[in-house]
Amino acid sequence: MTIEALRTPEDRFADLDGWNYSPRYIDDLPGYEGLRVHYVDEGPKDGPVFLCLHGEPSWAYLYRKMIPVF
Repeated sequence: MTIEALRTPEDRFADLDGWNYSPRYIDDLPGYEGLRVHYVDEGPKDGPVFLCLHGEPSWAYLYRKMIPVF
């Protein structure tokens, strides 16, 4: 069973003030086929992990000023 969803075109995220992060996605999680989850992965590979969750209608842009500090 495929979940019907709308996807914002990638060009809508181009040139956003304060958002210099590459798009990264996890695709086809079990039970969520056809969907993808975006994540930000910055900093050293052996550094600490900060899990920053948000709800609808916000998105990771909410954390644009916090990510460099983390």
